[in-house]
Amino acid sequence: MNNLEKEISAIVEHAERAVGEVDTGDVSSLPRRVDELKSKYVGKNSEINNVYRLMKDVAPADRPVFGKLVNDARKSVEDRITSFEAVCSEIVLRYRLSAEQIDVSLPGKSRGRGALHPLTLARNLLTDYFVSIGFEVADGPEIESEYYNFEALNTPADHPARDAQDTFYIDGTNGKRLLRSQTSAAQIRMMEKKKPPIKAVSPGRVYRADEPDATHSPVFHQIEGLVVDRGIAMCDLQGVLDALVKHLFGNSVRTRFRPSYFPFTEPSVEVDASCVKCGGAGCKACKGAGWIELLGAGMVNRAVLNNCGVDHTKFSGFAFGIGIDRIAKLLYGIADLRTLFENDVRFLRQFR
Repeated sequence: MNNLEKEISAIVEHAERAVGEVDTGDVSSLPRRVDELKSKYVGKNSEINNVYRLMKDVAPADRPVFGKLVNDARKSVEDRITSFEAVCSEIVLRYRLSAEQIDVSLPGKSRGRGALHPLTLARNLLTDYFVSIGFEVADGPEIESEYYNFEALNTPADHPARDAQDTFYIDGTNGKRLLRSQTSAAQIRMMEKKKPPIKAVSPGRVYRADEPDATHSPVFHQIEGLVVDRGIAMCDLQGVLDALVKHLFGNSVRTRFRPSYFPFTEPSVEVDASCVKCGGAGCKACKGAGWIELLGAGMVNRAVLNNCGVDHTKFSGFAFGIGIDRIAKLLYGIADLRTLFENDVRFLRQFR
């Protein structure tokens, strides 16, 4: 019995010593060390539990005393480890609070705010204006057939006007297909599907084999308009475009119509606006002329109406094409067209 008492006392002393030897400064290992102490001294296979198995070797008269001795030893060890676990939990909590603290009084981290691209802003401005005066928006594919891009617009294969609109051809299963050089193709599709009256604009991206410079790009953007109805005349075209120019640049800006030629309109005109920088006095922006070329327009050619199944003896119409890139340059004071495609965030941030 005396030897068992000494063994039980030794287990308690070993547990006390093991608890005292734990380095509480190593915070990351504290939870693991506490689990190891529990397993070794009070767990299922702990030393104190192994002592219980010796009960069969104790004389029946001494078993009550032996049992109380083991229970007291076990409780002492459990209490010591439980107390130490509470201390370790407090240490870990304080460490985490210190390491993970957040000063809620500090301003939050702001995320960069994006903005619409200037070309999108100009496109929306133009589209919204035409919708507000009764136009609908027509869309069409960027990969077109020669028929819709040229032939239906009165520009056959041998027409010299094709040289000025040389574009990018791709392989196609249904004859020659190309990246459209103008959004007029969408208007042809609309006239084939819809009977007059028609009032529509078709904005979109177009492609021509131009060398990129300050005023040209092989990829640019257009918005083309079409009106077909009974009794449409040139004065209707003048009124719409003059109102558009004043909407974009102010009531003081004047318009000028010059004779021109396009195969899909007859008569055709180039439309100029008095310089938005100098008011017509002459400056670097207008090259001293006082006028800036804005767009091309004209009355829809009878051949185009006939190609789309519209009776030219009953209906007439006008069409116009505006370079969205050019409008963006004038609206936002952009000197070089290439700036719009370089994706320089220093430039784009100006439009937030």
